[in-house]
Amino acid sequence: MNYPRLIGAAFVATLAYFICGFLVFAVTPLADEFRRYPALYRPMEGIQSHMPAGLAATLIAILVLAVLYAAGGRTGSGAVGGLRFGMLIGVFVVCGFVLHNYANLNIGLRITLLQAVAFFIEWTIVGLVIGLVYRPAKVTRD
Repeated sequence: MNYPRLIGAAFVATLAYFICGFLVFAVTPLADEFRRYPALYRPMEGIQSHMPAGLAATLIAILVLAVLYAAGGRTGSGAVGGLRFGMLIGVFVVCGFVLHNYANLNIGLRITLLQAVAFFIEWTIVGLVIGLVYRPAKVTRD
């Protein structure tokens, strides 16, 4: 494994995750959709006060994904491999998080579907960035 590229991929992908998240969750109608469930979602002040923990947890999660990608999650190279990897992670997140929450939380189908689209796109972009940034370590032959 190429550890410097692995760490670089995790940092760049985390940045992409938060840029995409801001665009999707703060600029689109999804922002207003969360406000319809004040008993479930924190107000903006609460989110901001908990943001350091969220940032750290997301960086760790994306670092784990970069390690999985480097350890054999590549099904191609560069953009194609990263895109495939990101799409698989996107499907995992939609099924294991978004639809799971729909079953357990008292939220509507609209927010569930909007989250499914948003998270699928967001995690696909994360995989794409990991694929673009990560390069395996060069093997030297004696």
